[in-house]
Amino acid sequence: MRVLVTGAHGFVGGHLLELLRTEHPEVEVFALVRPRGGAPGPRLGHATILEGDLDDMAAVTAAVAMARPDRIVHLAGQSSVHHSWIDPGATLRTNVMGVVHLMDAVRAERLRPRVLVVGSADEYGIVENASIPVREDTPLRPISPYGVSKVAQGLLALEYAAPDGPQVVRTRTFPHTGPGRGEAFAESSFARQIAQVAAGRRPPSLSVGNLEAVRDFTDVRDVVRAYWALLETAAAGETGRLDAVYNVCSGRGVRLGDVLRQLMALAGVDVEIRQDPGRVRPSDIPVLVGDPSRLRAATGWEPRIALDRTLHDLLEDWRLRISAGSPPR
Repeated sequence: MRVLVTGAHGFVGGHLLELLRTEHPEVEVFALVRPRGGAPGPRLGHATILEGDLDDMAAVTAAVAMARPDRIVHLAGQSSVHHSWIDPGATLRTNVMGVVHLMDAVRAERLRPRVLVVGSADEYGIVENASIPVREDTPLRPISPYGVSKVAQGLLALEYAAPDGPQVVRTRTFPHTGPGRGEAFAESSFARQIAQVAAGRRPPSLSVGNLEAVRDFTDVRDVVRAYWALLETAAAGETGRLDAVYNVCSGRGVRLGDVLRQLMALAGVDVEIRQDPGRVRPSDIPVLVGDPSRLRAATGWEPRIALDRTLHDLLEDWRLRISAGSPPR
């Protein structure tokens, strides 16, 4: 089997390639990375590296022609809600036109791979309390440019899933974290600042955003297992349909303030907490907790890694990065 992973140099891509290396060594992996996007880490060493930017149709076509994949995991794109408000146009261009370029390349090569298009829980927007946990049939009301781009991305991908086209499976993935998470995301920013305090590299004071938000966190290592399970076992009859979409989530909500307290307890530090207006989004979803029943029924997937361990591993990863003086991955 030949698998193409877009965005393979990113946080989730690295963990997916590690899963394939350790548990599915028979899979031939092709890793699409951005040119000059940083040297691939050790976890990409077993994969064939292909360079290409999603905005470059010719480069994407060349990568698909080289890989001729049986499976595609489409991870590449702009993933920050905060950044989407800074540059909405770039977010829409990368996320929307990126999937168009990818699917056009598949069509040009006359391939019929199964394509996993990774969406986001931000597609749901603000959901009434009566509709929580959120199911896949909940109306989509995105409230950020990022959320809009992910709705459009998923629906456009379906347009290519004609009877003689690729099979499309979509996810709406809820917040996920773990070792290697970038500092642009709240829980990882907490871990970085706490690790710096513990190492004596900053005063015992943390800058935070909205700590009242409730999120459904899953360990990234569980998330990539879910992605692979969907590619392997999702019923072929469901692909390419509007309801061929799966929440990837734990089904359990946790307040961001409690995540912060857990990290402080793990590090054994006590710090002053200061709200930074620059870290508060123009629109913030108060509660976002998903229902993973459809994913569970289709694949048998269950999260294996408890949040305590996830936060422990995230904090340890930041300790190592800070002690080595290395930048975030």
